[in-house]
Amino acid sequence: MSARLLFPDPQAAADLLTFSSRTIRLGDGTVRLRARGGVLVTTAAPLAPRGLMDATPTVLGLRASAIDPELECDLVVEASALLPAPDDANAVVLPETATSPAWAGISPPQGGWEQTGIIDASVLAARAQYGVAAVADALPADAGEDVVRVIRAQVWGQPDAALADLPLGVAFAAFALGFIAGSEEAPVRRSGAWTRVSLARGHVLVRGPVRSGLTAVRATGS
Repeated sequence: MSARLLFPDPQAAADLLTFSSRTIRLGDGTVRLRARGGVLVTTAAPLAPRGLMDATPTVLGLRASAIDPELECDLVVEASALLPAPDDANAVVLPETATSPAWAGISPPQGGWEQTGIIDASVLAARAQYGVAAVADALPADAGEDVVRVIRAQVWGQPDAALADLPLGVAFAAFALGFIAGSEEAPVRRSGAWTRVSLARGHVLVRGPVRSGLTAVRATGS
C-alpha cells in the first residue's frame, strides 16, 4: 500500500488537495509537506528564482492543518501526484518519489515575528489583477520561456507602494492560491529578512530585499 496522510476529517483532506491543485500551474508545481505534533504545514512557491541571474523574488504560500499526531515527515512532492485515497475520505495518498527543488531548502523563521502593518484583502486582489494585466501587456507574441520568465520577474518583483513596498508577487501568490475571500485585513509581520502576510486561508511569505550584482573589490595583502 502506498504511503498516505491521515487527517481528522474529510474536509481537511479535501483542503490539502484543493491547495495542491492550485499550485500545479504555479512555480515548479511542487509542495513541501512538513508534519509534526499533529500539525501539517504545506508550502508552495508560486514564485522562485531559477539560477543566479533570475531576478524572480522568492514568494511562498503556506497553509497549516491538523493531521495524525503520530506522523512526522518533511518531503517535497509533485502537487499533481497527491491523490484522494479511494477507500478513505480522511486520507491522501502520497507519490512513491519525492523531489528537491532549491526553494525548499529555504526555511522562514518560526519565531521572532513583529507586526509592522496591515494590508486590506481588497488591495491584494486589486494589485494581483493589475500585475496579471501588466504581464499580459508586456508579453510579445510567441514569447519563449526565457522571455516570459524575465517579464514575470520584472513585474512581480517590483516593490509596490500599495503593499508597503513588498514585491507585487505577494499579491499574486495570495490571489492565485485562493487565500483572498471576502472582506479581511491581513496583518504584515517581519522576522529578519522575511515578511509574512497572513490571511484566514493561508500565509504569504517573501524573503528580501535580496542584494544583487557584484560586491566591492577588497584589497588583500600589504
